[in-house]
Amino acid sequence: MLTLLIILGITIGLFVWGKFTPDIVALMSMLSLFLFGILDLSETLSGFSNPTVIMIASLFIIGEGLSQTGWTALAGQKFVKWAGKSIPKLLVLVTLGSGILSGFVSNTGTVATLLPVTVSAAYKMGTLPSKLLMPVAFGSNTGGLLTLTGTPPNIIASNALAENGFESFSFFEFALIGLPLLLISILYFRFIGYKLLPKNTSENQPINIDSEMHQWIENYSIDENIYRLRVRSMSPLLNTTIGEWDFDNKYNVSIIRLRRRFPNVIKGVKPYVEFPTPDTILQYHDIITVKGNTEDVDKMILKFKLNLIPFKNNNDELKDEFINQEVGMAEMIVTPKSLFLGHNIPMGLYLEQAGIQLLAASRNNKPLKDKNVAVKAGDAFIIRGTWERIEHLKSVYKNLVISGNPESMSKDVNTLTYKSYISLAMLLLMIALLVFKVVPGAIAAMIAAGVILLTGCVPIAKAYKGISWISVVMIAAMIPMGIALQKTGVAELAANSLVTNLGSIHPIVLLGGIFLLTTGFSQAINNSATAVLMAPIAILAATSLNISPEPFMIVVAISASTAFLTPVGTTTNAMIMAAGDYKFMDYVKVGAPLLLLFFILSLILVPLIWPF
Repeated sequence: MLTLLIILGITIGLFVWGKFTPDIVALMSMLSLFLFGILDLSETLSGFSNPTVIMIASLFIIGEGLSQTGWTALAGQKFVKWAGKSIPKLLVLVTLGSGILSGFVSNTGTVATLLPVTVSAAYKMGTLPSKLLMPVAFGSNTGGLLTLTGTPPNIIASNALAENGFESFSFFEFALIGLPLLLISILYFRFIGYKLLPKNTSENQPINIDSEMHQWIENYSIDENIYRLRVRSMSPLLNTTIGEWDFDNKYNVSIIRLRRRFPNVIKGVKPYVEFPTPDTILQYHDIITVKGNTEDVDKMILKFKLNLIPFKNNNDELKDEFINQEVGMAEMIVTPKSLFLGHNIPMGLYLEQAGIQLLAASRNNKPLKDKNVAVKAGDAFIIRGTWERIEHLKSVYKNLVISGNPESMSKDVNTLTYKSYISLAMLLLMIALLVFKVVPGAIAAMIAAGVILLTGCVPIAKAYKGISWISVVMIAAMIPMGIALQKTGVAELAANSLVTNLGSIHPIVLLGGIFLLTTGFSQAINNSATAVLMAPIAILAATSLNISPEPFMIVVAISASTAFLTPVGTTTNAMIMAAGDYKFMDYVKVGAPLLLLFFILSLILVPLIWPF
């Protein structure tokens, strides 16, 4: 027992110290339990086959699917748009929005989505990010309590009940307490928290793809030579290939993109041909986006009997025309040692070897309007390609400068495609399977994640990147600690101590003690690790008094998600720290009153909803 307590103390100390990542700390703790003979091999590795771990990993993929296909970006931008010019209204919306989103998407994914649009909106409205970002982070932590899958502590608490012979929580059962807590958070930030939030200046403004796109259009005059043409029934282009006509050389016009009016995904006819090649066949009602001088395009319209489809709102329509979840844009600057120097490159041409399309060029901060550009050092280009190609270009061509972060910008795209609806359908399917208990939670999440991967909503490489492996490994490696606490009797000792000192007074006092102990841990160590540690203690404390463990497990889930006092308690708190230029005491000042409200409300409502 003493050895286990020493390992536990060192583990918690390493979590607080922060010198090593949480997964490394958890793995060292797990190995120590085996090396000192506390657990056997199967017990030591049991966490890696635990359904909780499998389910959480699958949920990261589902969240990545919603993010990659535009849902989270669209929701985030809608919240900001609805606020208009009202800062208090924006404050309420971002807190509510982050809460609702995090009920279905990971807290980290929620904050990653809302952070750039919130920062952008703050500057536009004449306020500072520090007045809005902490409500986003705290709202996401609270919103995780709306559903079973909203945050890992919920799943850990529910599975702990099932493993000990009790009925697990239903999918929306957490909302019975999550909704009141989210409402309290909104009211707190609207009337009290906003006054406590600091006014910190920060230069770490994230890239916003809308503002970047609008700036590129203005600086490079992208919109001047872009046209959309429809292939009519009498056009000689029907059922011919692009290569047969040699548009670039004979007509001085480049075909940039092609939209099928009659796609058939089942037969492999995609709605868009993002980068047409000479072998691309033109069909009836195709809409082709071309780049060329007005005179050349007019000649092309007359010769090939095409219809001109004007852009109604240049900035927004051009963004939708050129950017989506798969294809993006970036600014590329040529350095004096670049391989591109001296090459004569036509604008609009797709360079298959590099995997990019050159849309526009600028020299000495002035747009180049020539069809062909002889590349010089210092020239700047707007390039278009798949997000992966742009990211790859950044690493392969050492003498090119690519501005922005393609990986982050791709998640800021709010255009919906058929893959967006597949991702949403899989989320709804998972919820239905969980609500009606058709299959176990881990299987439901795996089915949804599997379909998202198989349909290409999230490329396999991005799926692996989207999983927070630190969190997954840490949870798997900490589960053996919970087993060790029970096996050695430490959990029973802690539970008996709580029962003796607090339970003898009243179950509500015991409930408060578990809340304070859990929230104390959560301020310094990961909320999942906290839930794993406290779950067996809470269940033993309840069963020793012959009362229902449900209210205690709900309180474990709630208090494990109340890391409001430090920037290290959760990833979301850390994510906003630089963008809001927050200091450690800012979290204490703003978070302490909210934590007190959560404590009081939990002790009042939890026993009423889940009686002892």
